Amino acid sequence: MPHIFDADVITAVLRHMNGDHTDDNLLIARAFAEPADAEITDAVMTGFDGDAGVWEVTRDGAATELRVSWPGGPISDRPAVRREVVAVYDAACARLGIEPRPHA
Repeated sequence: MPHIFDADVITAVLRHMNGDHTDDNLLIARAFAEPADAEITDAVMTGFDGDAGVWEVTRDGAATELRVSWPGGPISDRPAVRREVVAVYDAACARLGIEPRPHA
């Protein structure tokens, strides 16, 4: 059973991802959502747990759920969420052949 984070942690991370990283959400969706040839017009992070991040991906007016496992394996603390979201972003860049921006 994956770790379930407190609601305040989930709310803060989702607010940050959907407010400050909308382009990253799209990039992650374009890298991991199937089928890869369908144009994605929107992606919003909707949740996460200790095993994966979850995005709602929109293409052709229809929304589907995308679940991406954390590259480093299961997590159980808030600092690990940032580390793993960055790792998912880096993996998405690698899949798409895009140079990732530096991380602070």
